[in-house]
Amino acid sequence: MMLRRSLGLMLAAPWAVHAQAEWSPERPIRMLVGFAPGGSTDTTARLVSQGIAPGLGQQVLVENRTGAAGNLANEHVARSAPDGYTLVMGSMGTHATNAALYRNLGFDVVRDFAPVSLVALSACLMVVRADLPARNVAELIAAGRATPGGLNCGIAGAGSSQHFAAALFEHQAGLRFTQVAYRGGAPAMADLVSRRLDVMFTPVVEAIEQVRAGQVRALGITRQARSAQMPDIPAVGEALPGYVFNSWLGVFAPAATPAPVVLRLSREVAQALRQPALRARMEALGYEVVGSSPEEFAALQRAELPRVTELVRLSGATVE
Repeated sequence: MMLRRSLGLMLAAPWAVHAQAEWSPERPIRMLVGFAPGGSTDTTARLVSQGIAPGLGQQVLVENRTGAAGNLANEHVARSAPDGYTLVMGSMGTHATNAALYRNLGFDVVRDFAPVSLVALSACLMVVRADLPARNVAELIAAGRATPGGLNCGIAGAGSSQHFAAALFEHQAGLRFTQVAYRGGAPAMADLVSRRLDVMFTPVVEAIEQVRAGQVRALGITRQARSAQMPDIPAVGEALPGYVFNSWLGVFAPAATPAPVVLRLSREVAQALRQPALRARMEALGYEVVGSSPEEFAALQRAELPRVTELVRLSGATVE
């Protein structure tokens, strides 16, 4: 149930279609984000947009079109002209989870999109209120088993990374939290800081500043191994063998976007992600930076659909 780290090894597929002329944009490009500014998807989109603009010779403008767990932005892009001028920063949630949660999306997450590039893998931090007696993952597991439902766990909505990471932990650790649902990660984190919650599993980018400020305490990270940027935070799997949870972020274009356009965009994303300053910035936010060919990204998305369907079943996630 984990993403293969081999995806971080660039790049097995060929980059160019030599028989066709290279595409170059003639006007600014829009990159849609289905969530509000400041979250992990928005932050990633802005970093990538800034990184690819010089190589493309055009501005790449981020547009936040919020609503329906990212579905409004996805539907807009799915129906946009397949000309390279409208993109979306997608995620495991928008391009895999929603297909398992929503019966009538109005679009197909595979058929109606052209994968451009996997940008990054995103782990979660397991964070607890600053005064929680449990000082490590093993102690938290013991506390959770001793008092089923005694620990309040904040989740940012059904089917979110927070929800899946917590549900997988409950399943593998043999314990039960009292889950408290919020309309996003920010209000949940505010309650954790104010000590009205006990624990959260939240994307690193959405918790790292609170951890550094001592407002909450990180017990573990959900990736397979410790992060080189946060070596003092153990992997959750060190105390709970086999536990790994990663989500992902990547760029999609509308289906039927010509291959030369997709390849040019994919190459620019990969080149931007190789730039030391951009790479360092993303790694500081807790991302495992990737960059991939369109074929690699398409293969990942297809493999994720059954994995996420199982996470939906395991978590009991539903939408109204």
